Amino acid sequence: MDLHIGEKACPMNQVTNWEDKMNFDAMKRRQFLQTSAATAGTLLAGGLMSSPAWAAYPDRNINVIVPTAAGGGADRLLRAFTSVWKNHLNINFEPGFFPGAAGRVGYEVYMGKYEPDAYSLIFGNMGPEVLNWAVKAPSFDVNDYIYFGRVDTDPGVVFVGAESKFQSIDDIIAEGKKRKLNVGTSRLAHPASIGILALGEATGAQFNLVPLSGGKKTVAGAVTLEMDFCVLTSGSVIAAGDACRTLLVFDNKNLAGDKLSNAPTMNDYFGTKLPPMYSARAFGIHKKAVDQHPDRFEVLQKTFKDTFSDPGYKEAFLKSKGFWPYSNYGGVAECEEFKSAMLELGGRYRSLLTGK
Repeated sequence: MDLHIGEKACPMNQVTNWEDKMNFDAMKRRQFLQTSAATAGTLLAGGLMSSPAWAAYPDRNINVIVPTAAGGGADRLLRAFTSVWKNHLNINFEPGFFPGAAGRVGYEVYMGKYEPDAYSLIFGNMGPEVLNWAVKAPSFDVNDYIYFGRVDTDPGVVFVGAESKFQSIDDIIAEGKKRKLNVGTSRLAHPASIGILALGEATGAQFNLVPLSGGKKTVAGAVTLEMDFCVLTSGSVIAAGDACRTLLVFDNKNLAGDKLSNAPTMNDYFGTKLPPMYSARAFGIHKKAVDQHPDRFEVLQKTFKDTFSDPGYKEAFLKSKGFWPYSNYGGVAECEEFKSAMLELGGRYRSLLTGK
């Protein structure tokens, strides 16, 4: 039986046979998919589809702001750690170095220029850099960022040059009760500086802090006897070898043993209760990123901790010239406790650190 289609004109939005209908349906499907893809892109750009159900985090590289110059200890440690951490996140880390004003420049750049989206981090030194905020407040609220991943701890020490007449910390205390001793330090706002001020307070010895602008110059100040003695984080003193002798450690234990002359710790020797005064490199993040993207922050915390148990990390750490006993994982609780201690001690000794 023949089927005839009438002569009546067919509207443009209707189909006149099965082949046309199939072509029409295919065209509509393509239009739908194109529209859906464009809509999804808009939603992603607007952050409306940021849950793991829609998009995995991270899906691009993460920026790391370093408030010191490239090529130093922070750079080496950062590259060692992230060379392994990146494997747990399947992305790369892209460091940017912003030295200046004892770390202040880098933090100002991070807090003021980068979006709080968990795709940018700060890699700082919780000791001297937090003391800076106590001495002079930054442009941002210090509670607007948090440290969540401590990588190492390097304690401050009291040390002398090999030719120094001081053979023990008791010799220094006795001399410091007779006259004010000149004490070299890399910078005034430093945990080791706090340690020696606390020691003077506890014993009655008198000390005059002299900033020598960096670790190398501080070691030289002791070796040449330009200073009566010096204070600094122990890594630089260990590196100096037999040119220096360590007399006291500002930590709960001397983890380096004979590398630091088997020196006693301040709390054990003098019965004080000073928190560990150490350099502590750690990753930090904008507080808004934590509040707005808790799922992303959870990923960062978990993979950061997992990196410490990765067999490849110890190898990378040692290649960076790190001292393995100082590799010391710390999470949010440990980092924030130390940050709070530095802010409190910085406030307590502000006048001695600033001369005002």
